[in-house]
Amino acid sequence: MNTSPSLPAPAPGRGAHFNPPGRFESLHVVPDPDSPPEEQPHPRTQFFPDHSESLLTKNDSPDLPFTWGLNAYRGCEHGCAYCYARPYHEYLGWSSGLDFETKIMVKLRAPELLRRELTAPRWQPETIAMSGVTDCYQPAERQFRLTRRCLEVCVELRHPIGIVTKNALVTRDLDLLAELARHQCCTVQVSVTTLDADLGGRLEPRASRPAARLRAIRELAAAGIPVGVMVAPVIPGLTEHEMPAILDAAAQAGATRAAYVLLRLPHSVKDVFLAWLDTHEPGKKARIVDRLQHLRGGKLNVTDWGARMKGQGIFAEQLRDAFAIHARRAGLNRVPHVLSTAAFRRPGGEQLSLF
Repeated sequence: MNTSPSLPAPAPGRGAHFNPPGRFESLHVVPDPDSPPEEQPHPRTQFFPDHSESLLTKNDSPDLPFTWGLNAYRGCEHGCAYCYARPYHEYLGWSSGLDFETKIMVKLRAPELLRRELTAPRWQPETIAMSGVTDCYQPAERQFRLTRRCLEVCVELRHPIGIVTKNALVTRDLDLLAELARHQCCTVQVSVTTLDADLGGRLEPRASRPAARLRAIRELAAAGIPVGVMVAPVIPGLTEHEMPAILDAAAQAGATRAAYVLLRLPHSVKDVFLAWLDTHEPGKKARIVDRLQHLRGGKLNVTDWGARMKGQGIFAEQLRDAFAIHARRAGLNRVPHVLSTAAFRRPGGEQLSLF
C-alpha cells in the first residue's frame, strides 16, 4: 500500500512529505534521492497574491449545510495530512502535497470584494460559511488579518456568518463575533480531531493543539457566541475511539452543538495520507485502510452525496449510532444554532426607507 517507497524524511512542521504528481500536469519534478539532507531545500512558506475579482462561491451539494462559501486563502499552512482540500491546488499547477501547505494564495482584496458583493442590490442575505475549503484562521491570518477585516464587513452589515476552524486564533476576534452573535448572525464550530497532543502535532502540525481548541470553545461560549464542536475527520482505526471523550470535553467547555465527518481521501490526498501513515503509524496502517474500505464499499474514497461524509454499511451505522448516543449523553444538540438575516442592513438603507 506504500505508494511512495522512496520518500524523503518529513520536514519539521509539515504534514506532507512530498509532492505527488498533479492530475493536470504532464511534467513532475522529483528531488534527487541521493542528495544529502543538508542540500535538500527546506519547504519554506511562500505567499502569492490572488487577483480574483469575486469572493463568494456558490455550491449546490445536497450534503452541505450552506450555499455560499468565503475563502480568503487558497492552500493552508496547518498541513493536515488528511485535508480534503489539497487537490484544489492542482488547478493552480501546483501539487496537493508540500505545495498545498507552503504556497499560499492570499486574496488581499477579500474585504473589499465581500463588501461589494453583499451590498449589491441583487444580493439576498443568506448565511455564508467561512473555511468551507481552507481554514480562515490558519497561521497566515496573523499576518494578513483578512478574516478579521471580512468580519468587520459582516458586523457593519449585520450579515450572518458560520465559521469552522481548528485554530485558537479565532478568540482574537471575540469582539466582532460577540457583536454578530448579538444579532443572531454568528456561529463557530471548532474542529477537534484528537485529544492526544502528540498525535495532533504529527497529524496537524501547524494547527492549534487540542487543549488550545478546548480553551477557545470555553472563551467563545463565555462571550455569548454559539459554539459547537466538529469531530472531524473521524479516522477509523486511529481516532474513532476518541469520539466520546471529545464530545464530553467540548460540552464541558461550553459547546452546545456537535457534528462529525468521516475521513475523506479524494484524488492524491490518499497518497499524502498513506505516506503519513508509513512514517508515523506504520503498525496501524493496515487496520486503518481495512476499516476505511469497509466504510467506503471496498474503496478508499467515494464521491456519492451523503455517503462521502458518513460512510456506508454496518460500520457506518455503528458510527452514527455511537455519535448520537454520546452527543445526547453529553447534552449536545438539544438546542439548534439559528442564524437570522432579519438584522441585515445595506449602507444608506435607513435613509432610503424614509421615501
